[in-house]
Amino acid sequence: METFQNLGLNKDLLDAISDLGFETPSEIQQKAIPVLLEEERDLVALAQTGTGKTAAFGFPMLQKIDINSRTTQGLILSPTRELCLQITNELKLYGKYCKGLNVVAIYGGASVTEQAKQIKKGAQIVVATPGRMKDMISRNLVDISKIQYSVLDEADEMLNMGFYEDITDILSHTPMDKSTWLFSATMPKEVATIAKKFMYEPLEITVGNKNESTSNVSHEYYVVNGRDRYLALKRLADANPDIFSVVFCRTKRDTQKIAEKLIEDGYNAGALHGDLSQNQRDLVMKSFRNNQIQMLVATDVAARGIDVDDITHVINYQLPDEIETYTHRSGRTGRAGKTGVSMVIVAKSEVRKIKSIERIIKKQFEKKEIPSGMEICEVQLMSLANKIHNTKVNHEIDKYLDSINELFEDTEKEELIKKFFSVEFTRFFNYYKNSKDLAVSDSNSSDGGRMSTGNDTRYFINVGRKDGYDWMSLKDFLKEVLELGKDDVFKVDVKDSFSFFNTEKENEEKVLAFFTDFKYNGRFVNVEVSDNKGRGGGGKRDRGRGKRKGNDRPRGEKRSRRSNDSGFQGGRRSDRSKKGRRSASDRPRRSRRK
Repeated sequence: METFQNLGLNKDLLDAISDLGFETPSEIQQKAIPVLLEEERDLVALAQTGTGKTAAFGFPMLQKIDINSRTTQGLILSPTRELCLQITNELKLYGKYCKGLNVVAIYGGASVTEQAKQIKKGAQIVVATPGRMKDMISRNLVDISKIQYSVLDEADEMLNMGFYEDITDILSHTPMDKSTWLFSATMPKEVATIAKKFMYEPLEITVGNKNESTSNVSHEYYVVNGRDRYLALKRLADANPDIFSVVFCRTKRDTQKIAEKLIEDGYNAGALHGDLSQNQRDLVMKSFRNNQIQMLVATDVAARGIDVDDITHVINYQLPDEIETYTHRSGRTGRAGKTGVSMVIVAKSEVRKIKSIERIIKKQFEKKEIPSGMEICEVQLMSLANKIHNTKVNHEIDKYLDSINELFEDTEKEELIKKFFSVEFTRFFNYYKNSKDLAVSDSNSSDGGRMSTGNDTRYFINVGRKDGYDWMSLKDFLKEVLELGKDDVFKVDVKDSFSFFNTEKENEEKVLAFFTDFKYNGRFVNVEVSDNKGRGGGGKRDRGRGKRKGNDRPRGEKRSRRSNDSGFQGGRRSDRSKKGRRSASDRPRRSRRK
């Protein structure tokens, strides 16, 4: 088994490693440290977040610089303030026995004057964000003309954030003969361009495959209707009572909104995004590291500085615009040898993106259903039972036991247990007892395991997705109201504001009779026979985005006009004179094709 002693590190660094409790170097450390110690060369290292990259370049740099010199010899560029401070603190811990070591962090949102003073004292290593570093170079407050080692940490993310010009400008002030070490989770074209422009025949080290997700993280996705996304988030949190998570949103606005809603609903949540002041961001991160926040809602950029080993879940409330960004998100969990879960909440239209992500990260997603309300109640109840069972008794309670025993002297053990657990269980039960099923099929239609026999009837019904139905829930509704068997309703095909379904010919009279003047939640539900025989779940979908084609129209006379008494959210209006109807002159003209 490889140890840090075998990597060629000196005694000062090994003593610090022992104090930190490190035992076995990670794969990236095993591959990078000996090479960087033995040779003066450029290096490109590709490894996932959380695999120990800071130590992989930090230990060699600390061992190779001259601590007795006050000249700046090492420059480390990182994308965010949080990551800049994190790297600085880690290097100070690694070099705690290196007497005279001065590592200075340069970042925006803090006093330029104070940072300049720290550098003047003699900073052998400067850790900086590109924007502030460029600013200080232009003011002649820092001299990097004699550095021997430069590190581009999280290079892909710096380029995603638009720092290409800043990086090229900063590196133009450094010596040509320096060693450049580039560390990145992914290898997009922009990173390759940087490597080609500023590095000489770099050695490439890859831990796992390029862009591949760490094996410690499992990947799950949940399909829901778009309007149920927030409800799904809450259920995933409730179904995991010990969750300690980062919830990713695409925009700062959504991040703040979701965090505020979670707080209003009683969750320990906080927001982390670029519109917060530095003091606010520091307070949020401090609360998160102290486990006072269980759900940190963050943008991709703000989350780059999160280095917390105990994160159990990453929840993708929204998928990122760039598929490669998913790799960074999922890397927030499953760190330091621990396991983690990356969850994705998607609408049906986004499911295809899951396949694209699978190809990039070379991992399979598991499709799961959003837990039902009763499943959550059971999980919460058993979680409470386990916590109580494992709780160490605080004997300060002994002096109150006589009063407690007197209160419950006439209560049987079983009744006492029921009362005790009902305090927590009732809260979840009352919330979820009438909750709806949030699960949605990947497809809008289903064969129901049954093919058309030619002796069946196709029906039109004026309810659809806008009314909250998918093929499964509509099929269940029809089976219930018509009192039909499990397989008597089939080929259910749900559109935006209407749907189709089939029954055997023998049930036609029963179906039409039942839905004559049938009203549900104050709304007439209209069912008529359709000439469209249905293609089933395996056929192509209509391309008209919910518009009925000619052969979809009900057979026979025109449908009677009925009032829409607003029992559903949407649904097809039988009375076309309702609000929203266009007159002939309002309709857009179509040019004729020759």
